[in-house]
Amino acid sequence: MITKTLGRPGKVRVTFSVPSAIWADMIFLVGDFNGWDERATPLRQTETGWMVTLELDAGTSFQYRYLHNGNEWHNDWNADGYEPSAIGGDNSVVITPDSELVAREVGAPAPDRVINFGPPRLRLVTAS
Repeated sequence: MITKTLGRPGKVRVTFSVPSAIWADMIFLVGDFNGWDERATPLRQTETGWMVTLELDAGTSFQYRYLHNGNEWHNDWNADGYEPSAIGGDNSVVITPDSELVAREVGAPAPDRVINFGPPRLRLVTAS
């Protein structure tokens, strides 16, 4: 799952997260933004799942995948889109909107305000 907020000028803060129901010893985020380096961007485990936040260039799209335990590649089934991979299968895609355009449309939001840049998605939430 991805969540986007406005970052510094020309940047969008994107939080990538994987639910806690996914079992793994380690998960890395691998994509265009880190040169597809399989160890550059680890997700940290929290009570609600695995997550990492990156500040990415606005007005750009990036392909990415999650690498579980060093050998299992997974897509983000809540990504903004999907593109064929050069090595087979598909990659997830995150699209960062032009932050200046968004700021003009919605006013200058507080840095911690989450802005929904995509269509609404349903999410299953189970009671504890």
